[in-house]
Amino acid sequence: QLQLVESGGGLVQPGGSLRLSCAASGFTLDVYGITWFRQAPGEEREGVSCISSSGSITNYADSVKGRFTISRDNAKNTVYLQMNSLKPEDTAVYYCAAASYYSCSGYAYSYYNYWGQGTQVTVSS
Repeated sequence: QLQLVESGGGLVQPGGSLRLSCAASGFTLDVYGITWFRQAPGEEREGVSCISSSGSITNYADSVKGRFTISRDNAKNTVYLQMNSLKPEDTAVYYCAAASYYSCSGYAYSYYNYWGQGTQVTVSS
C-alpha cells in the first residue's frame, strides 16, 4: 500500500520542541518533494514548510521561519520537521504531502500525489 505516515506529534509546553517524521511506505521518496501542512480547528489548511525532491530548496511560512527546520533522509525514506520554540498558535493537525519532482513552487493541492493521515500537535501549558 502506497502511503505516507506521520509521527512525532503530541502535547508540549510553550517554548518546547517536537520533531515530526513523515515516512513513505510502498514507494521511495527520492523523486518526491514534501510539504508539511497544518490545519487548526475552524481554519484552512496552510503550507508550513517544503523541501524539494533534490533537497536543495526549502521554504518556510513567515510564521515559522527561524523556528522550524525541514530535512530529508532518503536512506530512511523519511522527511522531518524539527519544531523549536513552539507557541500555542502552532497547535494544529500536521500533515505531510508528497509531490513528484517538486521544487517548492507552490502549495496547490493538485501538485500532490500522496497525503498522510495527520498528527496532532498541541502547544499548551
